[in-house]
Amino acid sequence: VQPNGRLTAVGAHEAALSQLADHNNVKHASEMGRLLCSPDRVLVRVQKLTPEKADQLIWVRARIHTSRAKGKQCFLVLRQQQFNVQALVAVGERASKQMVKFAANWILMGSQFIFTHSERIIFVISQAEPRLPLQLEDCVRPEGEGDEDGRATVNQDTRLDNRVIDLRTTTSHAIFRLQSGVCQLFRDTLTNKGFVEIQTPKIISAASEGGANVFTVSYFKTSAYLAQSPQLYKQMCICADFDKVFCVGPVFRAEDSNTHRHLTEFVGLDIELAFNYHYHEVIESITDTMVQIFKGLRDKFQTEIQTVGKQYSSEPFKFLEPTLRLEYTEGVAMLREAGVDMGDEEDLSTPNEKLLGRLVKEKYDTDFYVLDKYPLAVRPFYTMPDPNDKKYSNSYDMFMRGEEILSGAQRIHDAQLLTERAIHHNIDLEKIKSYIDSFRYGAPPHGGGGIGLERVCMLYLGLHNVRQVSMFPRDPKRLTP
Repeated sequence: VQPNGRLTAVGAHEAALSQLADHNNVKHASEMGRLLCSPDRVLVRVQKLTPEKADQLIWVRARIHTSRAKGKQCFLVLRQQQFNVQALVAVGERASKQMVKFAANWILMGSQFIFTHSERIIFVISQAEPRLPLQLEDCVRPEGEGDEDGRATVNQDTRLDNRVIDLRTTTSHAIFRLQSGVCQLFRDTLTNKGFVEIQTPKIISAASEGGANVFTVSYFKTSAYLAQSPQLYKQMCICADFDKVFCVGPVFRAEDSNTHRHLTEFVGLDIELAFNYHYHEVIESITDTMVQIFKGLRDKFQTEIQTVGKQYSSEPFKFLEPTLRLEYTEGVAMLREAGVDMGDEEDLSTPNEKLLGRLVKEKYDTDFYVLDKYPLAVRPFYTMPDPNDKKYSNSYDMFMRGEEILSGAQRIHDAQLLTERAIHHNIDLEKIKSYIDSFRYGAPPHGGGGIGLERVCMLYLGLHNVRQVSMFPRDPKRLTP
């Protein structure tokens, strides 16, 4: 490593090059294996190539991100996950023309190799195909840059069709490291609050939320369904006196929605807890959890946030502590003041959600808020009615940058009232018998909600499509890879 941070190869002779080019050379394979397995050969991570490594002889294993030959020199950008470093192979006392030619022509884009100063040689570990279906350089180009100067850009379908390569980009690595951080912060925060993590069935006997948006699967001599939500099992655990539970797992929705924020399979971050006096205890617990996640991302993932921002620019995510909570009627009033014509008990449309998000940001300077006391008519049958006004309910949604990330409520915990509400919604009682029966032996007042992991990541980073934050997305038109 030179003081300027470049890596320099210091030589290789023709015999070594011919051996490297011969995949069938057993002697060379044995020699290479000896070198690579030697305990004296310590690989240095690209991320660890600090100024302190200057003038040291090191081994680096990486992918070639780009290569450019110029005269008697070859410049290589070596990539290891989201970090890269420039390497130089130049003709000199210990580097032959053949080595420069080898580096420029034989090592192909995307190949994995070991680059070593001390042994004066380059080992190809895994050679890529001569032509890749897409170039990483095109995949990380900032939005709009290619449109202005005619350079290549890669559309979303091409990226997803070749997801393994697309996932190699620095942006993708940053996104999914941050997503991993969301899950870890979610788990750590709730565990510290005394919650118990549970695992719930994903193959169930009846649609967990009613309606037609459910996948039916063959189950021996009968049919079963993929769970739309773990709600039934979360509530059963509350009935079993677990008090506070959460789970992280797949959720399936058979909605033919081809929008920027809908998937047929996504990761649900679900919370359920019993409360002592008022369902706002549930809201406070969930919003505090989200705030801890936002703080953790801000404090621990700046490298990832900045990496994504280089390609997809957005305003930093803002939040208040404690979280802003508005009642539904207040939100409707703000929309009406902005010229929207809507009724008191009308549900929010997607455009009105986004507009309200902008209005809230202008007035309160926050990207995260809660809308409480939804009209009872637009909520599921298991939602507890407001005891003071039967038109409304003890239910709430949470929003990030004007888009919903959580829908929740106080649940009805009385079997008789639950039955009445199900009949009011024309639900077949036989199909939800096991659900209603869960409350016949005594249940504490409780509430909760489900958060879409992918939406949280998308909106926190200010991205435009949930497929960017789903590693292998599933939607009505995509079942592979």
